[in-house]
Amino acid sequence: MRIFVNMKTRLNITVEETLVEKAKAYAAEKDLSLSQLVEDYFERIVTKQRRPSLLDVLDKLPKSESQYPEDFDFKKEYLEERKAKYGF
Repeated sequence: MRIFVNMKTRLNITVEETLVEKAKAYAAEKDLSLSQLVEDYFERIVTKQRRPSLLDVLDKLPKSESQYPEDFDFKKEYLEERKAKYGF
């Protein structure tokens, strides 16, 4: 059985004093510590963002005014059309 422990480490950085004060005020507004704010930012920049696929975008589009059967599967139709066109 593996037990994962998130270990913290200290980080010393040099930042312009006025910027630190602004960052502290921002963190306080968000009810965060400055350390948590920096950690969250680091996590965001090192985590690879997944770009939405065309199918993800299609799901978010407004529904068509055209009438389709209740069980019409747009994704299936799209994939079958691509298969016919490109052979995959």
